[in-house]
Amino acid sequence: MTGLVFRALSESDAHLFHTLDDPTAGLVGHTLFGRHYATLAQGGLYRPEWTWVALRDGVVVARAAWWAGPGDTRPAALDWFDFAPGESDAAARLLRTAPLHSEYILLLPPGWREQEAVRDAARARMDAAAAAGLTPLVERFRYTWTPACGLPEPPGRLVFRPEPDDGVILDILRRVENGSLDAHARKAIAEGGVEQAAREELDFFNWCPSPRDWWRVAWTADPGRGGEVVGLHIPARNHQVPVIGFIGLVPEHRGRGYGYDLLVDCTRHLAAEGAETILGETDQPNVPMAAAFARAGYPMTQERAFFI
Repeated sequence: MTGLVFRALSESDAHLFHTLDDPTAGLVGHTLFGRHYATLAQGGLYRPEWTWVALRDGVVVARAAWWAGPGDTRPAALDWFDFAPGESDAAARLLRTAPLHSEYILLLPPGWREQEAVRDAARARMDAAAAAGLTPLVERFRYTWTPACGLPEPPGRLVFRPEPDDGVILDILRRVENGSLDAHARKAIAEGGVEQAAREELDFFNWCPSPRDWWRVAWTADPGRGGEVVGLHIPARNHQVPVIGFIGLVPEHRGRGYGYDLLVDCTRHLAAEGAETILGETDQPNVPMAAAFARAGYPMTQERAFFI
């Protein structure tokens, strides 16, 4: 038996990605949720040079594919990470060998821990990712709104205004990030303070291809009549679908259920723009935001585990 070979694919041999013999591939990950691997040239979302495989005797025994937006110059996420039975070590070595680094997002069905086969498939990938040097960051709930869910009625407690000045938006973000329950925000704060966390959020808003004038600041009343800033929400569209891009409250207005008000306005904005599907997420420990999604009629459709 020959040693392992680790390499990137090319457009001419991208078909090798589909030759992996992994009986658990449909239990977790993108296949389970209807996304299939195809290169940009094939009309898909992936770049062959950012797709790596481990081959043993010419047979693919592990694979990894990183994703990014059309204009990105580095990967945004590790989407695919799978391996054949007994090849977890090869999979870990594949991640250590490939010169690509981003967070790994493992897609999981709701209640995955209660399904033995799914739990085992998930744990195998988590263990291989850990062996490659990745560490768990957070688990999140994903929600999906469609018109069948109905539009939640606005509570009418807040006034929502566009804000064209990025400096004003950044100042609100600095306030919002203080005491945030979001694990990514906490990580950014630990690395570079509130300023880094705020600028990372703003960078994401600008990365989304949706219009800048969709962004909304929430006020207790008309700002010309002495209203106070409550927070902001970002109706957005990523490179695939409309999303609840951000819901954030300033510290002095937390604990009053305003996250629901922002979510409702964000949902109604996207629906008015013609959205037939809206995705939203929150960290599992963020109980108030999870409750807001449930109250607004969003069914939980996916769990997601993040590793960095």
